[in-house]
Amino acid sequence: MDNDTPPPPSLPAAARLPINRCNLPAVILGSLTFQDHPAPLELDGVRALHGDLWRHLDGLDEPAVRIHDFMAYMRGHFCLDDPAACGLAEGEAGGRGRADYLRTLRGWWFNPDGREAAVLKGWAESRFGLITRFHREPLPDAESLAYGRFMQERAGGVYNTNALESQLDLLYSYTQYELRRRAPERTHLTLYRGVNRLADHEVLAHLPGGEALVLLNNVNAFSAVRERADEFGDYILTVKVPTAKVCCFQDLLPGVLQGEGEHLVIGGVYRVKVSLI
Repeated sequence: MDNDTPPPPSLPAAARLPINRCNLPAVILGSLTFQDHPAPLELDGVRALHGDLWRHLDGLDEPAVRIHDFMAYMRGHFCLDDPAACGLAEGEAGGRGRADYLRTLRGWWFNPDGREAAVLKGWAESRFGLITRFHREPLPDAESLAYGRFMQERAGGVYNTNALESQLDLLYSYTQYELRRRAPERTHLTLYRGVNRLADHEVLAHLPGGEALVLLNNVNAFSAVRERADEFGDYILTVKVPTAKVCCFQDLLPGVLQGEGEHLVIGGVYRVKVSLI
């Protein structure tokens, strides 16, 4: 390869879509370069559509007050307390019409391969262009039967709900707002993930010093507490995660999300440190 030829992208073509609903394409935001040199990520239209919310939050100094008002805005904007007001029939309003961003998050923590998890992974796929690599089983490509089963579960999760993916758009954007308000100079978080076997992950390369390049699924659970990650496997992955890739964290919604220091993180290629407990 001569000096004028750019290096191949670190994110494999099979792990990304050509388009997304974000200000950066998947080939960039899912790359190792993005981990090292992150930039803010914005979902299309969210800032403009909810401008009144951001201006209101700008005038509030206390995080607890901002959280309270954000959740109140979500209830009002998406009619979460009255699904029938959005046109759902009476029977629908009592079923999938009650599925909202909070139930989706709780469902993820309960079962990261359940229906709510399929919704989250499908949302990340459409918004960030990172193709789901695992849901109950490996998803080798979009033509596979396994991927078809995933898409069926994802569709069932969003069907007859009240703009559930738009609720997740606003949750991600609010998470990013809070991270910037609380620590405007911070670009990365050190997070931990426990695994039983590194071979169960898509390892792209082994590096010196116990490091590896790993292609993570498009949504992943990490903990800010190493001892918490110990509970989930014999190996600990230590990762410098760009704050731009955090889509929710336990302290954001206290009393709603369980666990200690839990974070939901957008995937892609990461350099990870692998260590034994």
